[in-house]
Amino acid sequence: MDNLMEELEAKTAFTIPVFGGIPIAESCVVTWIIMGAIVLLSIILTHKLKKVPTGSQCILEGVMDWLDNFFTGILGPKGKKYLPFLETLIIYIAFANTVGLFGFVPPTKDVNVTAALAGIAIIFVQLSFIIEKGPLKWLKSFLNPINLLDLVTRPLSLCMRLFGNVLGAFVVMELVKKGIAAIGVPVIASAYFDIFDGLLQAYVFVFLTSLYMAEAMEEE
Repeated sequence: MDNLMEELEAKTAFTIPVFGGIPIAESCVVTWIIMGAIVLLSIILTHKLKKVPTGSQCILEGVMDWLDNFFTGILGPKGKKYLPFLETLIIYIAFANTVGLFGFVPPTKDVNVTAALAGIAIIFVQLSFIIEKGPLKWLKSFLNPINLLDLVTRPLSLCMRLFGNVLGAFVVMELVKKGIAAIGVPVIASAYFDIFDGLLQAYVFVFLTSLYMAEAMEEE
């Protein structure tokens, strides 16, 4: 149990020796690795694209078409300009939630990471409101106390939902790895928690974000 509690604590990967030492969290380092992996995969998958797609290009275009249709289905045609942000968000969270398959600790196990993601999402929701309706209507919207309350409850909900599910999955997998399960169970558990549940939580996070954006952008 003591070992498990140690695993649950946010760890410092290293310290930058300036201004008395700046601690760099493990979740931050893993995020850098994920960013590098995404950039590298993007370069590899988009290298020498063909007019008639084959192989990995078919898969890439299929995934991107699905994401485009998914978000435009929620936001409508005018929401196309927000696709790069939303698609980047879901790709990062999907990688962050499933990186445990490669021996890394998911950065979304750190509440600071999920809080940052939730904060960015809500800021983008507010920016979409300003872009579509103007700053004056955005300010007037806060005359309704519910809209003001949403600025707190929505990011908190996004943050804790993602953090809680990823942390719960991490705890279960740690218990399984410690031998509190029959032979064969770790493989099944990993398939569910590291893959299915990780991708599901990425989907839920961006689905709710896009719904909030659609609500902010809707005509009165």
